[in-house]
Amino acid sequence: MGSTPIQLTKIKLGKLQIIRRRLLQRYEYQPFLSCLAGLYGCQWRRYQRTRILPGEFCCSKFELFCFGILVATFGLAFVLLYFWGEAKNDYNDFDWNFYSGKWIPWSVVVLGVTATFFTYIAILLVTAPYLHIGAVAAMTVLAWPVGQHFARVNRKVPRAFIVSVYFAVLLFLYLVPLGMYSPCIKEKGTLGPKPAVIGHRGAPMLAPENTLMSFEKTIEHGADGLETDVTISWDGVPFLMHDQTLRRTTNIEEVFPSNKTLNAASFIWDELAELNAGKWFLQDNPFRTKHLLSREDKQKASRQTVCKLSELLRLAAAHGKVVIFDLFRPPQKHPHRNTFIHNTLSAIQESGINESLILWLPNAMRSAVQQMMPGLVHIHGGKKPIEELQLDKIDKLNVRYSEISSGEIRMYAASNISTNLYVVSELWLFSLVWCAGAHSVITNAPQQLKELHRPWFLMTPSQYKMMWISSDVVSAALIIMIFIFNWWRENGLSCFPNGRIKSENLIYSKFQTEMNNVWSISGEADHHDDSMLNASPASEAIGLA
Repeated sequence: MGSTPIQLTKIKLGKLQIIRRRLLQRYEYQPFLSCLAGLYGCQWRRYQRTRILPGEFCCSKFELFCFGILVATFGLAFVLLYFWGEAKNDYNDFDWNFYSGKWIPWSVVVLGVTATFFTYIAILLVTAPYLHIGAVAAMTVLAWPVGQHFARVNRKVPRAFIVSVYFAVLLFLYLVPLGMYSPCIKEKGTLGPKPAVIGHRGAPMLAPENTLMSFEKTIEHGADGLETDVTISWDGVPFLMHDQTLRRTTNIEEVFPSNKTLNAASFIWDELAELNAGKWFLQDNPFRTKHLLSREDKQKASRQTVCKLSELLRLAAAHGKVVIFDLFRPPQKHPHRNTFIHNTLSAIQESGINESLILWLPNAMRSAVQQMMPGLVHIHGGKKPIEELQLDKIDKLNVRYSEISSGEIRMYAASNISTNLYVVSELWLFSLVWCAGAHSVITNAPQQLKELHRPWFLMTPSQYKMMWISSDVVSAALIIMIFIFNWWRENGLSCFPNGRIKSENLIYSKFQTEMNNVWSISGEADHHDDSMLNASPASEAIGLA
């Protein structure tokens, strides 16, 4: 049995539907949806809609609204990345503020989520000279879906809106380096000396903070100074402790469980000497750096005890290192509440350290201290007018890095007042304060900062100008090529009309020929069916007859 004309017609129509889908596939490509599906779903495929004809708008209002939200989310990711980069320097302080009997690295959770979220969207090095390049690169990549969408739309108003918004943002990014500032854009020979590195409570990434081992590690890695916190015991012995209680950095809950919430100054020295001040470091691993310690270092850390101020001073004197410390006044009803300054000065004198190695930070009774020990170097906590500093005979400032500008650093330096910034632990941040002219920094990572011999991002103005002009020129060339290619792909070019028309005519002529064949077959089939229907009544009549 052969195929009937109706069956042949169905086969032909099926083939023509496939040809039509292939023919119109180029026109039904939806750049924004495909781009978003690829970025957020890892599915780089074409979306087909048979209802959309060439020249019509490819996206619904809801899809455009969702695209706007995702673009805004992308912009927010840049902001989050900046805050992640800066907050990473202070994450240990963040965790310390939320300490409640058990060390939980909440900052790692927050920063990890932020970092993962952003890394999936884009990778960008955040610092003023390079922020421009990253933004221009992102806009250049975005040119492909924008160019396709621009060539796809026939209406003038949407097309003009797309072009104006995109190129307005692009022009802003091209020109933004004119108003960008980075302290590391400097002429050759104008970079100041590397800031002195002072270990914050020693080297807290490599040993338990405020222990003798921590300060020994700081000296071992070549730091220039030691920073600590001094508390006065109930019997008048200055010892090193940052917190008001002993719960975080000692085993007070095991040795004196009933007194675990008492102020650290409420214990006599003999009681403090019984405590272990190192096991918590190995258990909590606050900086996630325990793996850097050798087996011997871990054993040594587990045996650390509370350290006296006099022990630290003797260590500093032996190696010629400067010492800066916060001094906490004992609480009410403490027997040495009014003599804590005298107790501290006595410990300094008994240690035999050179007075010039002590950076005296406490503001209490400063004039009396200057008379009792005139050789001490006085440093003021926070910013203060130059005239008042000179009147108080203070030639150093101790300021949080985020609270002073490079202009203020230069202003104080012009009056022979040096600046010490705290706490600077990230290499990129240390590079910036180095370029800004800071004289010294307090850091949690002296072992890292001492290894940096040149600031990151350091370049001359001409190098920076060449960098951003080159990136703008390359970006502009690529964007123009992308727009021209997509326009040619969708609409053709007036300077090359023949090839485009010829190619399309060949496709459409083949399509038209196939359609004519179908209609002819269909017509013959319909004629055959009509003949059969007309013959049926006659046959029936003959049969009846």
